[in-house]
Amino acid sequence: MTNPTAPTLYLARHAETVFNAAARMQGHMGHTPLTRNGIRQADDMGRALRGILGPKPDIDLWASRSGRTMQTAAIIAEHLERDFFDIRADDRLLEIDVGDWEGRSYAEIVAESGPIVCPDRRVFLRKPPNGEWYPDIARRLSMWLADLDPARPALVISHGITARVLRGALVGGTPFAPDCAPLAADAPQGTVFRIEAGREEAIHVGHGSADGKAKGF
Repeated sequence: MTNPTAPTLYLARHAETVFNAAARMQGHMGHTPLTRNGIRQADDMGRALRGILGPKPDIDLWASRSGRTMQTAAIIAEHLERDFFDIRADDRLLEIDVGDWEGRSYAEIVAESGPIVCPDRRVFLRKPPNGEWYPDIARRLSMWLADLDPARPALVISHGITARVLRGALVGGTPFAPDCAPLAADAPQGTVFRIEAGREEAIHVGHGSADGKAKGF
């Protein structure tokens, strides 16, 4: 999946949602709104990006089609003085499909099935039933990367796991298991990375949770 011609990317993880705060599975189709804390996170992201990119930056705007990413992207676009309708919504940027787990609480799933997340690495221990696995995300992201204009920088609002797969492909990471897609380290909600020429820099570290009660999936 590595793409040496990938453009400069500003990759952001969406802000906190009501499902994150309640420790419920969102997956790729859960259109869950931001909390007030999430709105503050998105504002912080927008201010940080404006300080780096300036007003009305000539940059492509992308987001997954999920409600939480589009809401985060809308707030950021307002800070950048960019039109919301410039944002390209793309299903290939959606979060991991958690299948039968979607909408359920972590506590309920763990009580029924045992541990599902590795606490040290913040990754699923197994494929969600009727859902996706990391190589599935890598394949759709590879198709998305192939469609980018290498001469155009892009700001991308995506999700916790999806962003880790994308960063793993572009800057390196550790596969969860043999022959599995490489995963970059976790980052708090509201974090923005600048990725260029195979290297990344956290240009804004969010104050959302990367562990504990709030979950990013």
